Amino acid sequence: MAVVCPECDNPLHLDADEIEEGDTLQCDECGIDLEIVGTDPVEVAPVDNSGYDDEDQPVVADEDED
Repeated sequence: MAVVCPECDNPLHLDADEIEEGDTLQCDECGIDLEIVGTDPVEVAPVDNSGYDDEDQPVVADEDED
C-alpha cells in the first residue's frame, strides 16, 4: 500500500499488516515525521512537537498500490 508524503509528494510504501494507529515514520525524501492517524484506510499526518497537527488534513493511502 502506498501513501503520498504531504510535504513532498514522495510515495511511501507501507505494509498495512505491520502498522498501527499512533505509529510514526519518516519520509525518506524530505525527512518530515509523519504519524499514522488512521488504519482503515491508512492515513498519515505531519507530526509537530505535541503529536500530529489535527488541523492539517490527513493524507489517505491509495489502496490500489501495494
